[in-house]
Amino acid sequence: MASSTSHQRLDAADGILRPRPLKPGNPGVLRAQGENGNHRAALGKLDLPNSGMSSGRSTPLPPDAPPSAVSISSARKQKRALQKHRLFPTIDYAARLSHFDPKSEYRDFRGFFVLFWIGLAIMVITTMLRNIKDTGFPFRVGVWALLTERVWQLALTDGVMITSTALSLPLHRMFRNSKGWLWWEKGGMAVQSVYQALWLILWINWPFMLGWTWTAQVFFTLHTITLLMKMHSYAFYNGHLSATEHRLSALDNPENVSTAAAVRYPRSSTDLTEINAEKEKKESKDNEEALQELREDLALELTSPLGQVTYPQNLTLYNYADYILCPTLCYELEYPRTERTQYLELFWKTLAVFGCIFLLTITSEEFIVPVLHDASLRLNAIHSTSETLLILSESISLLLFPFMVTFLLVFLVIFEYVLGAFAEITCFADRHFYSDWWNSCDWLEFSREWNIPVHHFLRRHVYGASRPYMSRNMSTLITFLLSALGHELVMGCITKKLRGYGFLAQMLQLPIVALQRTKAVKGKRLFNNICFWISMILGLSMMCALYVLV
Repeated sequence: MASSTSHQRLDAADGILRPRPLKPGNPGVLRAQGENGNHRAALGKLDLPNSGMSSGRSTPLPPDAPPSAVSISSARKQKRALQKHRLFPTIDYAARLSHFDPKSEYRDFRGFFVLFWIGLAIMVITTMLRNIKDTGFPFRVGVWALLTERVWQLALTDGVMITSTALSLPLHRMFRNSKGWLWWEKGGMAVQSVYQALWLILWINWPFMLGWTWTAQVFFTLHTITLLMKMHSYAFYNGHLSATEHRLSALDNPENVSTAAAVRYPRSSTDLTEINAEKEKKESKDNEEALQELREDLALELTSPLGQVTYPQNLTLYNYADYILCPTLCYELEYPRTERTQYLELFWKTLAVFGCIFLLTITSEEFIVPVLHDASLRLNAIHSTSETLLILSESISLLLFPFMVTFLLVFLVIFEYVLGAFAEITCFADRHFYSDWWNSCDWLEFSREWNIPVHHFLRRHVYGASRPYMSRNMSTLITFLLSALGHELVMGCITKKLRGYGFLAQMLQLPIVALQRTKAVKGKRLFNNICFWISMILGLSMMCALYVLV
C-alpha cells in the first residue's frame, strides 16, 4: 500500500489522487529505441513542457507561457537529463597543440619568469645558511667592499663626465651659424670628431689614473661608451639638419643651387634601400615641380615625425638634458611620450635594480671569484701545458652556470629595470628595448634583438653612414668590426689586459652566421637555437677564464 501511494499525489485543486510523473529513463536506452537513433525524438518523449509537470529543480511554466520560454525550458531539461543519466562524463576532444609545441601560438610563460626568481631566492637562502655554518656570517664581504670603495669619487666623476658631453650643444650652434670653414659639412664634422676622440681618451684613462677597482671600472666604462654614442648621435644628426636647413634657405634663390634629391637621415624603422631609391627618382619632372617637391622634402626632414618640433627649435639645454635621460642612443627631434610618470612602477623598478645588483654580488662572491682565485693559485704552481689546459677546462666548466645566471641578471637589470626606470622618469613611451633574443638561431639575429638601442645606433650611424660609399657586405663587416673593438675595449678596461680574445670571438661570428645560413643548416631552428645557447654559455665563461687567468 505504501508503495502504491508513493507514486501518487493529491491535487490541491480538485482533491483527486493522480500518479506522480516518473523520472526520465536512461537516454542511451531511449536513443536506441528511437527511430533511426534520433536522439532529439527520444528525448522529446521524455519532456512534456506543456503538461506543467516539474522535476522539482525548476519552476513550472504557466499554461500561457510564450513559445520561446517553452523552448528554453525544454532545452534545459534535456541538458539536465543527459548529464544525470550519462554513465561516464563526456570529455570534449579536439585537434590541439601542447604549449611547448613549436607550432603553438601560446606565448605566455610568465610563470617560468616567477620560477626563475624563486630559484634565485633559494640560491641566496642556501648560500646564507652555508656561510653561517662555515664563517658565522650570512655573507662574504669581499665584493661588497669593492663596490663601496671610492663610491663618492665615482659619482662625482660620472657627473662631470655627463656634463662634459653638453659641450656638443654650443659647438653645434657655432657650426650652424658659421659661414666659413666651420660649417658642418666643411670643418664642423672634423672638429666634432676630434672632440669626441679626445673626450673618449680622457675618460677611458681616468679610472686607470685614479686606480679604481674593477667593479667601478665596469660601470664607468659602460657609461662612457653609452655617453659617447649619445653624444655622437646628437651631434651628427643635428649636423645633418643644419646642412638641410642651409640647403632649404639656399633654394630661395635657386639659380646656382643643386636640386638633387633630399638626403633623409636613416631612422630605426627606415629600410636603408629606400634611402638610395630616394636619390634616383623624379628624373622626368619639370624643374619647377621638382624644385617645389624638393622644398617640401627638405622641410619635412627638418620636422619631427610627430610634427610638434622643427629644427632649430630643439637646440636648447632642456632638450639636450631630456635626451641624455631618455633610454635611447639615437637622437630625434621628438619622442612619443606617456601621459604621466607612474611612481609606483618607478619604485618597483628601482627596487629591482638594487635587488639584481645584490644577486649579482652574491653570484660573483660565492661562485665566480673563488673559482678564479683557486685556479690562479694552481696555475702559478705548475709549468706543464697539459695540467694548465686541465685547470683551465675545469675552471670553465665550474663557471658555466654562474655566468649563465650572471648574464641573465645583467640583461634584466639593464634592459628591463634601468632603462624601464628612466623611461618612467622621462615618460618615454617606446619601451621596446629588446625582443625575443632567447629564440635566436644565429649571432646576427641575436645582435639585432637582445640590445635594440645599440642595434639602432649601429644601423643608423655606422651601417647607414657607410652604406652609400661601400657594398652591403663591407658595411656589415665595418659594423661588426667597430662593435668588436668596443667589446674588446670594455674587457681591456675591466681586466686591465689587452688580449684580443673578445675581438676574435666576435669576428668569428660572421663565418659562423654564414655557415648557419647554408641550405644544410638554415631551416633547422631548434638545432641552431641549441648551438646559439651552447656557444653563449660556453663563450662567457671561457672569455672570463682567459682574460683573468691567461
